[in-house]
Amino acid sequence: MSAPAEHGADLPAPMMSALALACGVSPLAIDMYLSAFPRMARDLHTSATGTQLTLTAFMVGLAVGQLVVGPLSDRWGRRRPLLAGTAVSTAAGLLCAAAPSAGLLCGARFVQGFGAAAGIVIARAVVGDRARGAGAARAYGLLMMIAGVAPVVAPLIGGALTGAVGWRGIFLALSALSVLTFLAAFLLVPESLPRRLRHGGGLATTLHRTGALLSDRPFLGYVMAFAFGFGALFGYLAASPFVYQKVYGYSVGQYAAVLAVNAVGFTATSALNRRLVPRHGARLLLRIGLGAMSSSSVALCLLAGTGLLVRDIAVPLIFVTVSALGLIAANATALAVTRASHAAGSASALLGATQFALAAAVSPLVGLGGDRTVVPMTVAMAASTVVAGAAVLCLARTDVRGDDAT
Repeated sequence: MSAPAEHGADLPAPMMSALALACGVSPLAIDMYLSAFPRMARDLHTSATGTQLTLTAFMVGLAVGQLVVGPLSDRWGRRRPLLAGTAVSTAAGLLCAAAPSAGLLCGARFVQGFGAAAGIVIARAVVGDRARGAGAARAYGLLMMIAGVAPVVAPLIGGALTGAVGWRGIFLALSALSVLTFLAAFLLVPESLPRRLRHGGGLATTLHRTGALLSDRPFLGYVMAFAFGFGALFGYLAASPFVYQKVYGYSVGQYAAVLAVNAVGFTATSALNRRLVPRHGARLLLRIGLGAMSSSSVALCLLAGTGLLVRDIAVPLIFVTVSALGLIAANATALAVTRASHAAGSASALLGATQFALAAAVSPLVGLGGDRTVVPMTVAMAASTVVAGAAVLCLARTDVRGDDAT
């Protein structure tokens, strides 16, 4: 049984490496096969919508899985659900690689997402069990940096793999990564929730605990900021192949370069946040991130609506929007889990479930206007960031426990 870290102390590096890997597999699985969509549509005799539904199925699986695994981890501990979920995700990845039709691929993707949810929700819960104060904020910063960078760089990795091994090979690679995650978790992540702190009871107890968390206004505000911040990111990612290549005329190589630059921006602000949070506090940095993200995304939307969003303006504004998420994700997570330290698994589940449920809804919407317009993407990004900012402003203004996350 591992003991809690001292207030402000960092978790052991081997454990954080394993948790970061567990948190990073799912975002990679979301977007690593985007560049293979045209080939998948031909091989499976389906439409573009049919291939996009496989993405939606995975994110729905992630959302549902977190709602199930999070409360179970509060009851049974963290280690067993983490290992079981990773094993399920590995097997489902193999089914994805062998799927003969789009329908079966959608089903396998749902199961893959459901199993992979354990890595995300339990990684955050373990940090909540083991770390406090600035140490927790720094740990969440690392996890959120991985979770935010992974979907941005995933299409780059997938593009390289598509030409070499095809889309089925991408799913085999994801299964291999899940095996590595299982081994890392088995060897490096001890049980972090003592038996005396586990919650008994069945469905009624779980629903009561979830209702209590959602009735906490500051907690709900931080959850919404987290989820809608990532909603803007996923709206951008889902539309980016068409916006950059068909609207702005970028080549495949130029598109890959832009994705890489945005990933660097997110990584830089996440790293900066880890340094600044002990001095300035999670709440202030969260508000700065929300202000920057809202300003740039609303500017994108207004310029797109008036037909003035030319490439040289869109690219830097998107960069600011994506980079600002580095200040939002980690701090919103730390502040939310601080308010729910008595039920870290359930709190982590609500964070992740709302994040991926919103992503599943936003991703198809950005394609409603066709593949030669930037307007749906900018509307989705602006609406998401405005809601995120309003949630913190209206619901978390009076949070006095947020200082514990600094």
